[in-house]
Amino acid sequence: MTRVPEVRVSALNDQEVRSDGEYILYWMTATRRLSWNYSIDRALEHAEKLRKPLLIFEPLDVGYPWASDRHHRSIISGMNEHQKRLASLSPGYYPYIEPQPGAGRGLLQALASRACVVVTDDSPVFFTPKLTASARRLTCCRVEAVDSCGLLPIRAADRNFVSAYQFRRFLQRTLPEHLEMLPDPDPLSGAKIPSSLSIPQDITEQWHKADTQLLQAQGTLFSLPIDHSIGPTPWRGGHASGQRQLRRFIETGLPRYGEERNSPDSGASSGLSPWLHHGHISTHEIFAAVVESEGWTPSDLSHKIDGRRSGWWGMTPNAEDFLDELVTWRELGFVFCSREARFDSYDTLPAWALETLEDHVGDTRKYVYTLEEFMTSSTHDEIWNAAQRQLVNEGIIHNYLRMFWGKKILEWSAHPRKAFETMIELNNRFALDGRDPNSYTGISWVMGRFDRGWPERPIYGKVRSMTSRATRRKLKLREYLVRWGA
Repeated sequence: MTRVPEVRVSALNDQEVRSDGEYILYWMTATRRLSWNYSIDRALEHAEKLRKPLLIFEPLDVGYPWASDRHHRSIISGMNEHQKRLASLSPGYYPYIEPQPGAGRGLLQALASRACVVVTDDSPVFFTPKLTASARRLTCCRVEAVDSCGLLPIRAADRNFVSAYQFRRFLQRTLPEHLEMLPDPDPLSGAKIPSSLSIPQDITEQWHKADTQLLQAQGTLFSLPIDHSIGPTPWRGGHASGQRQLRRFIETGLPRYGEERNSPDSGASSGLSPWLHHGHISTHEIFAAVVESEGWTPSDLSHKIDGRRSGWWGMTPNAEDFLDELVTWRELGFVFCSREARFDSYDTLPAWALETLEDHVGDTRKYVYTLEEFMTSSTHDEIWNAAQRQLVNEGIIHNYLRMFWGKKILEWSAHPRKAFETMIELNNRFALDGRDPNSYTGISWVMGRFDRGWPERPIYGKVRSMTSRATRRKLKLREYLVRWGA
């Protein structure tokens, strides 16, 4: 039996696998981890069948939008971890940090020209679709993209969904069959593949591998042509730190999740979104940890297809609430972004939302702020300013406050289109989990996506509104405002 369900594998060209190649090439782009990774499982299938070594190629470009010390440090932390782990295992590892825009051009082609097959990650995350599109132009060997995004294979979804309720019903019918085969938790330690691997000198001389010193040096970031005004945060990427956070959440957060996750200082939320965004931890691994803590088996699933938020999994209310966020809402975003090429466009909002927002463009706005004023927490609202300060300094905003943050940008912008653009700019520039499918669907949720019409109000129209007064009533904000207030 193969490791990877065929629904998760897509051929990007019509070439055949070359048996006379030197190695199997795994081009790591979005799923940046060495475990719970269908792409590695697929590469090992090829390597074991052809009795060829495996080369893991993990590049980091400098020319992507919003490239900064913050985002680069997050990825480099994971690369450093991979370097240490793979030193004692059979696969070869080629980490590459591009020193100047365009310097890495041609490296993939050079490595692929000696490969039997190229395996890469299939994901709607940020610029990954552009990378996979470029891989289609490789003609030297077969190129495959493998989906490790979530419990539901992206291609198992047959349409876009207009609400979480509709998507839950689809999951309840479809997901059980996909829970039977999970990616390997530790595929490389027992891999039966050749370990001898030599990369030609003409490649390594033109495109220098990132050695341990480069991956660990503080000065590496400052030597790169990226935005140095957005500095690193105390958060560090990598699978090991993601595992520690997962264990903390299972032990101390999950038992309180249902009642306390909306409190910014409770510590009940998972805090896993930055690791999920960078591909450093897998939905499957998180799900397996929840399953173990619950003593759950697939036989506990309900047979009712009713789209309700709780009751279907057959777990405790805390676990069901968490899985609704991890599976329903997260994977709804991935399905939408994989099927809508313009997922970052205001014009793709639901027709009813566009109509009502445009109908209220002329409404009087008591406050209108510029991007600079938003960026520097210079509004009149204490709660909003605190949330923005947390975003700038820590790279995160508490989930409920992120919704409030977005709703107020909509209210305090001259036009909803401008509000949409402002949210994308602030989130993608500062957030550790920005530039993610859930970033874009979260921002568009603020403006009506996956929601329904509400009683009509000024500025918002029929789009759901939020107020500072209601937020103060709902959340315990005293400690939060002491920490992030002026």
